[in-house]
Amino acid sequence: MTILEISAGDTAWVLISATLVLLMTPALAFFYGGMVRSKSVLNMMMMSIITCGIVGVAWVLYGFSFAFGDSIGGFLGNPADFFGMSNVTGLEVGTVPGFVFVGFQSAFAIIAVALVSGAVADRMKFAAWCAFALLWASLVYFPAAHWVFAFDGAVSEKGGFIANTIHALDFAGGTAIHINAGAGALALALVLGKRIGFGKVPMRPHNLTLVMLGAALLWIGWFGFNAGSALGANELAGLTWVNTMVCPAATMLAWLVTERIRDGHATSLGAASGIVAGLVAITPACAVVTPLGAIVIGILAGVGCSMALSLKYRWGYDDSLDVVGVHLVGGLIGTLAIGFLASPDLTGSIDSAGLFYGGGLAQLGRQAAGAGIVLGYSLVVTWLIAQAIDKTIGLRVTPAQETSGIDLAEHAEVGYDLSKVQYSTYNKTLLIADPNATRDNDATKVSA
Repeated sequence: MTILEISAGDTAWVLISATLVLLMTPALAFFYGGMVRSKSVLNMMMMSIITCGIVGVAWVLYGFSFAFGDSIGGFLGNPADFFGMSNVTGLEVGTVPGFVFVGFQSAFAIIAVALVSGAVADRMKFAAWCAFALLWASLVYFPAAHWVFAFDGAVSEKGGFIANTIHALDFAGGTAIHINAGAGALALALVLGKRIGFGKVPMRPHNLTLVMLGAALLWIGWFGFNAGSALGANELAGLTWVNTMVCPAATMLAWLVTERIRDGHATSLGAASGIVAGLVAITPACAVVTPLGAIVIGILAGVGCSMALSLKYRWGYDDSLDVVGVHLVGGLIGTLAIGFLASPDLTGSIDSAGLFYGGGLAQLGRQAAGAGIVLGYSLVVTWLIAQAIDKTIGLRVTPAQETSGIDLAEHAEVGYDLSKVQYSTYNKTLLIADPNATRDNDATKVSA
């Protein structure tokens, strides 16, 4: 293992990037929270917030060791290597201290799990989600992160098999995070079943302002996600930053054009979804394609992901907030696009270049293998986890609780309590009711 001198500039950049990536999970809570009906907004946001607690603790105890400990057969890191943050003091990863790398990767683990929650809106028990988050992180995400992110000699002597044996390229998590979460979301949605009224009753987003806020914050946070993965303030970080800017910009435009042609309208929900789809698609490829290649990936993702949203109605699965259509499909587009668009000037070898740059089909085959392995593993293991939870504590709230609202049933709260506020059109005053009042004129008048 080559020991490099710690760089204050690189350390500062990775710490800032880690903070930006952690911001993405509350941003996801806004994004998902606005997309559900008003009676489910708190539960939807809580599933993201509780994931910060569950995965954050698990990562420090054993998750980092599972992902980056010395590999056991290329499948899993040795849990004893960094258990409870042992042996991290004095560790150097490139030009940054070990604890900085631990913190940066913890934010990846948190949002990977939180992404899955979008598939189960309105109907999953909160306790069941908590159990699922812990089990899925431990049995699905931590191993997949080891396969994809643990390179030989980077943190430990031996790393995962996708990075070091198959040599699939995934700079910041198209396979380990987005394909993984999308496949897991599909399996969980299939076990959980459809929402009451799915396909028959309108289930429109209740607050598109929150959706747009969440998408904007996700875009900002994603610069830490991708550019921070360079682990340094350098030219590579600059390239990934530019690609992370231009790809979602192109995806948003392509999505809106597709909407306009197909539906006659360009919607704010389409713009927000296009931004996220583009961010997903560029994540694996941002360090190995040129900005022109990033625009091509963005256009492909904009058309492909927007068209993929109809699959849940055609095939009959209820992926509430389109995790499959955006993250699984977007992750596949970006991962496979490397096999066509990777530049040898950026990969360092013609053998790992894309087909359009003279690299042949070799790298495309590696990309397909890496994506297929993660997708298949996530589908199977997530299905088993969901079945186990369903057979023990149960996955789903009762029909009555789902109909009345999961916020009240699971949290004894509502997102918007307007029951004590009335508006008088006669004198243009707000009437704020005294909870002990028995008559209208017992209310307190406040100038509007």
